[in-house]
Amino acid sequence: MPDPFPETVPDPLRILRTFTAYQRTEALETAVDLDLFTAVGEGNTRIEDLARRCDASERGMRALCDHLVVEGFLVKKEGRYGLPEISALYLDRRSSRYLGDSVRFLASAELRDGFERLTEAVRKGGTAAKGAGIASEESPAWVEFARAMQPLARPLAEGLAKILVEDPAPIRRVLDVAAGHGLYGIEIARRRPGAEIVAIDGASVLEAARENAAAAGVSDRYRCLPGSAFEVEWGKGYDLVLLVNILHHFDARAVVRLLKKARAAVVERGRVVAGEAPPNEDRVSPGPPASFALVMLATTPGGGAYTLAEYEAMFREAGLGRPVATPIPDSIHSAIVARR
Repeated sequence: MPDPFPETVPDPLRILRTFTAYQRTEALETAVDLDLFTAVGEGNTRIEDLARRCDASERGMRALCDHLVVEGFLVKKEGRYGLPEISALYLDRRSSRYLGDSVRFLASAELRDGFERLTEAVRKGGTAAKGAGIASEESPAWVEFARAMQPLARPLAEGLAKILVEDPAPIRRVLDVAAGHGLYGIEIARRRPGAEIVAIDGASVLEAARENAAAAGVSDRYRCLPGSAFEVEWGKGYDLVLLVNILHHFDARAVVRLLKKARAAVVERGRVVAGEAPPNEDRVSPGPPASFALVMLATTPGGGAYTLAEYEAMFREAGLGRPVATPIPDSIHSAIVARR
């Protein structure tokens, strides 16, 4: 039993900061909305200059900027503000690694809706958000997702492609399921000049993939197949079937359905590839993959953060070989690869 008269009492600050975390979220989102970090990066370092550049009041700008200094997103010296490295790299719109649009998506009303109804979701065992949460294929969030998450997806696409291309197995035809922005298939096409890519997703979502394929110079080898991954005919004869960041949105039965379609679509000894971040068997480590289970509870009817053992069981039920998980450098994800 805990000591009823402990010599020291735990500091409740972590509890208080967790209950007020929404304030930090709103402050950062507001700064992104006002393009504050870009304004500072441009040399607007005084409150009056920032207020003018961001079309805001001086009182409001001072309160916001000082809060961001406390949180480590701005620095302040002799009344002037500057950017620490993290903000210059990821929050100044002029940076090639700008994440402002990703931040907006992660703080979007559609994602928040599930967490605002989390008590109900915990009780029912699935999202209590309006509709079916983000797992609904009709959700307009996917169009925003396809564009907003590209800065975060690009390093993952590069790391995944490197792993897959280093394997001497042929890569002539690739199917990218729930392709979204298309970067996973496009990066393979860039590294294998003869590879043809077919991308499946909603018609409006695939517009981002078409744009990215054109920018990468692979449009002549890139074809879009609009429709639901569960309903559209995938075709056959693929050397690779990519299922990146998609399986966790569904319950095990639906995952097996997709894996069976992948098995039918891939050539003999072809590869079915899931890009996922499975937690350890204890389900509480590493932190980010383990915590993702709560995100799936809040935002999907049946999705989850599946362990590698669970993926192995689902691949086996779908008639595929035992998958091998290879960590993707600079990522929490692994390439989970099985052969037919």
